[in-house]
Amino acid sequence: MVDRPSNELVTTEDKVHTYEGLSSADIHGIVGVTGHNNCTDHERRHQFDGATKATVDQVEHFGAVGKIVLAEESCYEELGFCFPTWKKWTLSMNFNTSLYSNGLTGISEEFGVSMQAARCGAMIFLVTYAFGCELWAPWSEELGRKSILQLSMLLVNIWQLPVALAPNFATIMVGRALGGLSLAGGSVTLGMVADMWDADTQQYAVACVVFSSVAGSVVGPLVGGFLIFGGFVQIVHLLVVPETRTTIMLGQIAKKRRKNGENVYGPYEILPWKERFSLKEICITWIRPFKMFVTEPIVLTLSLLSGFSDALIFMFIQSFRLVYDQWGFDTVALGLSFIPILVGYLIAWLSFYPVIQRNMAARRRKPDDEHAQYESRLVGPPVHWMGTMVFSAMVGIVNCSIYMTTIDYMVCAYGPYAASATGGNGFARDILAGILTIPATPFVENIGGDRHLEYASTILFCISVVLVVSVYIIYWYGPALRKRSPFAQQLSSSQMEGYSHSRRASAIMPRSKLGSRRNSLTYHQ
Repeated sequence: MVDRPSNELVTTEDKVHTYEGLSSADIHGIVGVTGHNNCTDHERRHQFDGATKATVDQVEHFGAVGKIVLAEESCYEELGFCFPTWKKWTLSMNFNTSLYSNGLTGISEEFGVSMQAARCGAMIFLVTYAFGCELWAPWSEELGRKSILQLSMLLVNIWQLPVALAPNFATIMVGRALGGLSLAGGSVTLGMVADMWDADTQQYAVACVVFSSVAGSVVGPLVGGFLIFGGFVQIVHLLVVPETRTTIMLGQIAKKRRKNGENVYGPYEILPWKERFSLKEICITWIRPFKMFVTEPIVLTLSLLSGFSDALIFMFIQSFRLVYDQWGFDTVALGLSFIPILVGYLIAWLSFYPVIQRNMAARRRKPDDEHAQYESRLVGPPVHWMGTMVFSAMVGIVNCSIYMTTIDYMVCAYGPYAASATGGNGFARDILAGILTIPATPFVENIGGDRHLEYASTILFCISVVLVVSVYIIYWYGPALRKRSPFAQQLSSSQMEGYSHSRRASAIMPRSKLGSRRNSLTYHQ
């Protein structure tokens, strides 16, 4: 922890003499010299001396003279990382993705469409949700988690009204599409985990979020016919859940301190609105998660694996009716048939606790071992052979395990970009699940004749083998892949430099914002 900043104001004339009080990360950010990572602190100070003289005009133009930017160290105890443990636990349940399946028969009969056509409502929601979580996630890193989630839930609830009151099937499709596009998704919730937990302690929190997320897809068919609580959930979120994004919290704290006479500002408050939300910055923000999904091998591979696993669950949701029609299951009994998957999720969740304990102990024993700090998170719990006796429970265990390990690894590896990285994961999960919702029934019914169930399962098994092999590649070559990633390396270099003496990944500003901010501020000793 560094000393709190003084309230002494610094003029532009004094500015070039204040660098002695800055950390190496601060100096590197001010100079903005990408490609000079090997410079010593002494060399950076020389570069800084010349750079600050060149930016005095910018300081005057932005009106930043005499303004002190509130640093994380100045109010560390007030930020999300120091919340009491009970306040950090987060739930994120995906009811809306699977709840629709309860109304398929009613929709088909009321609007005179086939069951296959009725399933398009589930498909279009998942596909648009895939894009929605990608579009919303990066803005939570810019505007804060709570405001984005509140706006998202409001829009999702609004778009449920035309679905409920639809005069025709087309209205249902439009409402479902807009609802999916409005859903921020679990990627924002996982960003909150990065806000409140460091990499060494995040695994229990990630396990809790992952379990609630995957359980929601199974609980939906169980309770969907009896509960409508979107508005209730939003009200509870508004009243109970605080903001957690560090850069946003710094602005809130700065406003409170200014009322008490302190001349301090949040990191975003001194940036002009037109600069912060220029067309270029908006495009960069929106493109970020898609760019990470396409250009980051780790994100792409783990997201495809997680997406395929999630798609299996939604294919299960569609195919269970075919399987249990053999025994004459009605709607209620069919909903109850999902309980084994929920049991599998619960088994997977609980089985991760000893795994996490061993993983944390290994990281403490080997603090300098990259493999122990990162790739060891991809190892799931051992599964007893008895788990295979109930196949659906086994799938639940595997699906939850894949989601847990891949999310934990990406949150750890990408730190400040956790929401964008996990947005790629959500994109793959939802778009694959959505696309495969429609062909799921024909696929299971029409392949292999009398042995169609066996043939369909075998094909899915063959696909899964390829994806599982890819995970082992990341497990073995993860350090090399991360060294090639500009996103992962930003976190790594900031940790090595001791960025602001912070242990919290979410405190790190994106380089584009960092460079802009550093060139427009005055500093204090």
